[in-house]
Amino acid sequence: MSSFRFVNGQIVTAAGTLPEAVIQVDQGRIVSIATEGSGTDTIDLDGGWIVPGFIDVQVNGGGGVLFNDATTVEGIAAIGAAHAKFGTTAFLPTLISDVPEVIAKALDATDAAIEAGVPGVVGVHIEGPILNKARKGIHDADKFRGLDAGMVELLGRPRRGKVLVTLAPEMVDLADVRRLADAGVLLAIGHSDATYETAVAAFEAGMTGVTHLYNAMSPLRHRAPGVVGAALENQTAYCGIIPDGFHVHDAALRIALAARPHDRFLLVTDAMPNVGSDMTSFDLHGQHIRVEGGRLLGVDGTLAGSALDMTGAFRHMVTRIGTAPEDAAMMAATSPAAFLGLSHERGTLAPGLRADWVQMTRDFQPAGCWIGATRFP
Repeated sequence: MSSFRFVNGQIVTAAGTLPEAVIQVDQGRIVSIATEGSGTDTIDLDGGWIVPGFIDVQVNGGGGVLFNDATTVEGIAAIGAAHAKFGTTAFLPTLISDVPEVIAKALDATDAAIEAGVPGVVGVHIEGPILNKARKGIHDADKFRGLDAGMVELLGRPRRGKVLVTLAPEMVDLADVRRLADAGVLLAIGHSDATYETAVAAFEAGMTGVTHLYNAMSPLRHRAPGVVGAALENQTAYCGIIPDGFHVHDAALRIALAARPHDRFLLVTDAMPNVGSDMTSFDLHGQHIRVEGGRLLGVDGTLAGSALDMTGAFRHMVTRIGTAPEDAAMMAATSPAAFLGLSHERGTLAPGLRADWVQMTRDFQPAGCWIGATRFP
């Protein structure tokens, strides 16, 4: 058993935010959290923070690796290592719309990565190709397809980790949505031009998430509320948001937070391979993507994922949106764990759960990351 003593800071736990704490750990899990005592490892936070390890459900790449180009255990490990530097202790490698053969490889590679014990990987996110061309974003519309019986069978097979699928509900039979949900697949509305009525019906059919709220979906209009209106009205679905200052205006984020429970939002990065690397450009399905002013842009100026990391997302929410750090921690860790059905394992600092946490400075810069009580990397 080991003990970590944190002093002179703020430690966000299930029991509240503590000015100092001793966290006892055995075999990678928290045994106890006390406000007094000694530790085998004492860390002076110097006014900084310890929060639960970040959980990112939308990670396209990192460390110079794009998941579409490296659907392997090694590719997933490289992506995870890049994001661990910024506090991500659990993640879903995310496949941008591709052909069925690559989707199958991504699913199998994720199973193999979990079996191999790759730190942090808890499942996979298949974003597309069952999307609407009208809201394609940077995705390659030539790869879009319907949700046929073969795809339902592929996506619904039992897996070692969680499977999240983003699709446009207006492009499918909602009976197939129910079949996938009944098979344990998590489903999110995204890249959709659905009407408000179709989006509401999709939630009723078993879709429990919304992929990057506001982006690549029918907007809120006063006579046609669209997907955005249905999502803002819904009080139980989990909405991902990309708080990088480019994807969504800060005022729109504040409006969303005013409309829905904060524990139903997920901070996501939608990160591309440049995160954790010195890349200034890369290719996505033959499209040249450039890094410019903190944004990722296609040749026509379309946003192409983000250059965001999870500490940056947390910092943006606190310093620009005015979110309390405890709420930001909830959106970065606790809520994603609940969405994935992993609250019994991770997402908060409490006895019995995994010893995954992030250290940040007083101005919310990354200062350390522990996965299963092991400092990483």
